[in-house]
Amino acid sequence: MSSEQARLVDFGPDLSPLTEAEREAYVACRENGVGVREFARRTDRRPGTIGNLLARAEDRLEEGLA
Repeated sequence: MSSEQARLVDFGPDLSPLTEAEREAYVACRENGVGVREFARRTDRRPGTIGNLLARAEDRLEEGLA
């Protein structure tokens, strides 16, 4: 990149289509390596809820790539 500013999209997937909850779960678990159960405890949610958020986030991100 010459004098252009780097965009967030240049550094990873575009997370803008995700809800806030999906984005938080995706970043914590997929990008930062936090376990699903640990993230569930931190956010006072059930592990199944986090799993559902991750599945929806991944589906939305795949749709955006297609």
